[in-house]
Amino acid sequence: MPVIVVRDAAYAVDLAMALTSGGIRTLEVTLRTSAAFAAIRFIRDAVPDAIVGAGTVLNRAQWERAVDAGAQFGVSPGLTSEVASAARSANLPFLPGVGTATEALRAHDEGFSVQKLFPAEAIGGRSLLKALYGPFPDLRFCPTGGINPENALDYLALPNVVCVGGSWLVPDDAVENRDWLRITRLAQAAAAMRTAPTL
Repeated sequence: MPVIVVRDAAYAVDLAMALTSGGIRTLEVTLRTSAAFAAIRFIRDAVPDAIVGAGTVLNRAQWERAVDAGAQFGVSPGLTSEVASAARSANLPFLPGVGTATEALRAHDEGFSVQKLFPAEAIGGRSLLKALYGPFPDLRFCPTGGINPENALDYLALPNVVCVGGSWLVPDDAVENRDWLRITRLAQAAAAMRTAPTL
């Protein structure tokens, strides 16, 4: 799943089309810029093949605004009771960020069995995910933070990993130069990643 920072909503549709053309349909638009909400709306309205969500959701107000803009799912770097309540109220898929066994357990108690491991590489990455599988065999994770084409397959091989997220699919220079063909090719390579789960 691409982690997208949109600085100009005017190119959001072209970017989304480049990704979906390459076989990547689930798009996380981070709420790190003022253009993010408009970008979500533009993608939702113009790219029917895309499933567009809001990333870096930090509070209820952001999440509610993202839902109003058309977000179909949400992603947060952590989880507070306020964010958990807002996510449940919207009745949309939501990935809360966790980094420890305690946080994974709390998120599960809040009703989230699919979680974002963040920042994955900085907190133990694959070793941590392997360790979490023992006590939490029913939890599933989307690791982000340090994921790239070189290590993505190793993560995807784990039985508790359902997908990975990363910014490598939307390099800043490719976006700045409107090199949509390059982004489509990166998406094609990512979409081709398949592996059998192992431990």
